[in-house]
Amino acid sequence: MTEPTGLAGGDVEFTDRRLMHRRGRIFVRSWVPADLTGAARPSPIVLFHDSLGCVELWRTFPALLARRTGRPVIAYDRLGFGGSDRRSDTLSRSFVQEEAELFFPILREQLGFDRFIAFGHSVGGGMAVHCAAAYPAACEALVTEAAQVFVEDRTREGILVAKRQFQQPETFQRLQRYHGDKARWVLDAWIGTWLAPEFADWTLEAVLPQVGCPTLAIHGGEDEYGSAVHPERIVRLVSGPAQLLLMPGIGHVPHREQEQQVAERVADFIRTHCA
Repeated sequence: MTEPTGLAGGDVEFTDRRLMHRRGRIFVRSWVPADLTGAARPSPIVLFHDSLGCVELWRTFPALLARRTGRPVIAYDRLGFGGSDRRSDTLSRSFVQEEAELFFPILREQLGFDRFIAFGHSVGGGMAVHCAAAYPAACEALVTEAAQVFVEDRTREGILVAKRQFQQPETFQRLQRYHGDKARWVLDAWIGTWLAPEFADWTLEAVLPQVGCPTLAIHGGEDEYGSAVHPERIVRLVSGPAQLLLMPGIGHVPHREQEQQVAERVADFIRTHCA
């Protein structure tokens, strides 16, 4: 189902849709530079959000990225998040891989694209890695931002700090603004999954060598959920050409803290490596 189209900054148009999955409806927003024609459209950049994220929390970055790259940008709310339908189950240990296997194919089929560029933030970076590995002939490039390769002590410590912060009503209410009555499930899924003993040995190390496309690993030097060992390992383990962008003084959300710089670096990377 397609919803009305709007403008994001005049030269970028956005369209909202709800895709049908057997488990529920998935909310999708697409940003397209206004000067692109249907026949001339390059492959889209697909954004995969973090553990507490959603389409709205990307804020102005997708429109800026579409403007800088001249490409369509697609973001979607995973099932249980934002504008997508609720879910009540517990995330499985393989939920990162399952996103590439069970949900991403629905986007490709119902939005009608084949080739793509995968861009994932935090746990969405792991999902983007799995998509790049699962579709090697279709994924033109991979961008990870603040992605975790394994469950580091720093990751757990950061989540424990956040858990205490979300006990404050005003902090939880901010989460509710984006997820509504799904906010409690979103928060519990994040904390419960990453702190679970059975998740402690989760890692991307086996799948990273299956990524053959050009890869850009972005990471903040002050990321509270992961040290620089994560992007370093991504760059070392992928099979294709890889670059590391470590941003001093930046935390877990580089695209919000230095929006213009991140958009420009991603655009330069895509112009260099993608036709």
